[in-house]
Amino acid sequence: MSDSDGKKTLGLRGGPRSGNVKQSFSHGRTKNVVVETKRKRVVVPKPGASKPAGVGGKPAAGDPSKRPAGISDAEMERRMKALAAAKAREVEETAQRAAEEKAREEERQRRREEAETKEREEREREEALKAKAEEEARQKRETEEAAKRAAAAAAAPAEAPAAARPAAKPAPAKQPERKQTRDNERGRPSRGRGDDNRRSGKLTLNQALSGGGGRQRSMAAMKRKQERARQKAMGGAVEREKIVRDVQLPEAIVVSELANRMAERVAEVVKALMNMGMMVTQNQSIDADTAELIIEEFGHNVVRVSDADVEDVIKAEEDDEGDLKPRPPVITVMGHVDHGKTSILDAIRKAKVVSGEAGGITQHIGAYQVTTEDGAVLSFLDTPGHAAFTSMRSRGAQVTDIVVLVVAADDAVMPQTIEAINHAKAAEVPMIIAINKCDLPAADPDKVRADLLQHEVIVEKMSGEVQDVEVSAHTGQGLDELLEAIALQSEILELKANPDRAAQGAVIEAQLDVGRGPVATVLVQTGTLRQGDIFVVGEQYGRVRALINDKGERVKEAGPSVPVEVLGLNGTPEAGDVLNVTDTDAQAREIADYREQAAKDKRAAAGAATTLEQLMANAKADENVSELPILVKADVQGSAEAIVQAMEKIGNEEVRVRVLHSGVGAITESDIGLAEASGAPVMGFNVRANAPARNAANQKGVEIRYYSVIYDLVDDVKAAASGLLSAEIRENFIGYAQIKEVFKVTGVGKVAGCLVTEGVARRSAGVRLLRDNVVIHEGTLKTLKRFKDEVAEVQSGQECGMAFEKYDDIREGDVIEIFEREEVERNLD
Repeated sequence: MSDSDGKKTLGLRGGPRSGNVKQSFSHGRTKNVVVETKRKRVVVPKPGASKPAGVGGKPAAGDPSKRPAGISDAEMERRMKALAAAKAREVEETAQRAAEEKAREEERQRRREEAETKEREEREREEALKAKAEEEARQKRETEEAAKRAAAAAAAPAEAPAAARPAAKPAPAKQPERKQTRDNERGRPSRGRGDDNRRSGKLTLNQALSGGGGRQRSMAAMKRKQERARQKAMGGAVEREKIVRDVQLPEAIVVSELANRMAERVAEVVKALMNMGMMVTQNQSIDADTAELIIEEFGHNVVRVSDADVEDVIKAEEDDEGDLKPRPPVITVMGHVDHGKTSILDAIRKAKVVSGEAGGITQHIGAYQVTTEDGAVLSFLDTPGHAAFTSMRSRGAQVTDIVVLVVAADDAVMPQTIEAINHAKAAEVPMIIAINKCDLPAADPDKVRADLLQHEVIVEKMSGEVQDVEVSAHTGQGLDELLEAIALQSEILELKANPDRAAQGAVIEAQLDVGRGPVATVLVQTGTLRQGDIFVVGEQYGRVRALINDKGERVKEAGPSVPVEVLGLNGTPEAGDVLNVTDTDAQAREIADYREQAAKDKRAAAGAATTLEQLMANAKADENVSELPILVKADVQGSAEAIVQAMEKIGNEEVRVRVLHSGVGAITESDIGLAEASGAPVMGFNVRANAPARNAANQKGVEIRYYSVIYDLVDDVKAAASGLLSAEIRENFIGYAQIKEVFKVTGVGKVAGCLVTEGVARRSAGVRLLRDNVVIHEGTLKTLKRFKDEVAEVQSGQECGMAFEKYDDIREGDVIEIFEREEVERNLD
């Protein structure tokens, strides 16, 4: 509403406030505004309008004139239905809340009544107990008083009846006094407390249910209390008999463990040690001599044991002759790398093994069995190189019975053949010479036999005892004769073993399989290895989960001379470790832990200096030695071991290769982290890096190299180590000059007038000043002039002027020697 419409403005009825508002602005301007106050209209429904039921029970859609604009009948009907549903839901929720509140109130009332009932029962019980106690006390006092009166009556002299009657009359007057005394005594609080204390040790049902009362004394404490009371009642304490124990004492023992083995209190043992002048706690270790004194002081017996005694359970036991049964021989094929060793193995397998059964599994397992036409079973062993064979022999794993030495007829004896002969002699096993490639035109078997004579190997054709067979892996010639020779040699050896005992074997190869975990190829030597056996092998232990033979089949057991794959190890053992079956899992774990600790101590002792002089000497020796750190990961344990041994042979007094870590399995992210921290490359032999390791290597700049031939790996590492060698400096004498006269030039100093007598004099070369053939100065030239021109070099027979850099002591007749230095790269070959 505006000011110009002429209508009266609406205002607050009866209100003191005006309907005009005056507004003030800047520069003195004002404005009057008319304010109108409107009252909101409240629609009150009529009494009969609360039930809008239409014809047919449908809700009325309402008067079209009173409904909001744009609302149809259907929309209005839906809204009314929604409103009715909301009201019904609200009524249901209200009723549900009321019911829940009522239930809660009833539960509270019930608990309150239970608590009151329980409290009333407890109060009644206590009152009954108190009344009973008071009654017992009253009866006890009456009994005592009656006894006193009887005693007094017996002690009093007999008196006359006249005197007795007056004495009896005041007796009723004393009864109220005695009653008052009883009441006073009955009301003393000390009685009630004493009675409660007497019964406080008993546990009632209410106390147990309520959980109160604090900490209760144990049954053992109650028994000890009763025992002390009984001994006290019998006339004195009786000392318990001392139990003398046999205490097993290792080389070092923790104080708490020593107290436990003696069944003494730790505080007493610590006290005894402090009396001896040793301030130790229960978690510190003491040596065996000190522990022996403590054990003797407490009156026990000392039984000295060693940590190595844990291996007594797997000591070798002699078998009776009656228990021994024949076993197949174990044959190792050795020879030069190019002489056809692998070809002969493949030819034997193709001839004697059913096609498809061995496949890649035989190559993978490294051992297989062949049955000859006569029915003899032969176990062939494909060791992963001479290094592994040597390590197996050094560990005492004599797994080979016969060595087949393969020599090529066209190549004769090679250095690796000589090495194989030395291995066989060191292992003290018989040899059979297989002269291979006899089908070639250049074959000369007699030359091979003659060359073997130089190494004290005399074959049968030369009146010796070593069998020799001419074979050809390509044509199959002589393979049957080779197998017959092996069978004959095994008959001569009379190989026997006891299959009915705990199994013992040697690890031929070990690897970390992605799906199966650590897998070891074991050749059983004695006993029978069964599924479920608990075993220890080197620093690892486990339970046989599965046995897989050379054909890839699962078997339940493996007897002597049978190669099998063993699954169920907790870690990867080393090639050549001995497998022993134990009785319990605890024994196997204890032996493995002892071996692991012994190996750690041995490595620490080998790398540690025992004295300060040795420490200083080692530091001085390592000061000038450059190291090439590397990480090695291989597919099998034998390959990793051979690579590590090859790396240890690389180097000299200036440079050496240090293997930070060697393991079996794929290259992981942890390997990359170690390589990055040490600045070392990662060498993978027949393995690859997983995806996280590759990403980490790209981010951290770690080099990963893959190899499938061990010689390529060795050559690359040798070349990298050669790069750490300092270059060799060589001096080449290029000329001599004789000083004819010495001049003094202003601004330059002394200048020697020289005649080049031999070779050439160069400005950039080094020079030595000789006086009477003695070197008195070595340096460089400051200037080299021919006449008045600076030149680069002066040929023989020409005169020139020379000035030395920062040296002026030159004389006539001195000789100048001119030379050049060059750096020559060195290598480790």
